[in-house]
Amino acid sequence: MVQLKHSVLTPEIFAHLTQSVGWEVPPRQQIEEALSHSLLTVCALDDGKPVGMARLCGDGYLSYFLEDVAILPECQGKGIGKRIIKDIIEFIKKREHTGWKVRLELISANGKEKFYEKFGFEQLPCEEDGSGMFLTIEK
Repeated sequence: MVQLKHSVLTPEIFAHLTQSVGWEVPPRQQIEEALSHSLLTVCALDDGKPVGMARLCGDGYLSYFLEDVAILPECQGKGIGKRIIKDIIEFIKKREHTGWKVRLELISANGKEKFYEKFGFEQLPCEEDGSGMFLTIEK
């Protein structure tokens, strides 16, 4: 049975899951810093084995960023990602005050946009907003 756990994501689990979906694995120290500065980390464990993860970043009041949603390829399509996203949305709702509006943003992996649309995410540009953009900075 898959359980979701907060604050148990380690650099080793992060690297393993990142590599499993074909993403470049950052240096260990960079992962450690990223995890320690995340507002929330969620790890999906199947009988103790890590099978999925996500991080929530942002200022915690106006803007949130969903980062590093990764599910082992052999575990995709089993509802694990859906449970993680719902867990993160509930976490945000519990933090916010009545009448407040916040924005949860992400950059989808190619081909995964439809997954996020099921939760109400909109692709950019849309009627209200222009194109999503990013800048990669490397030293």
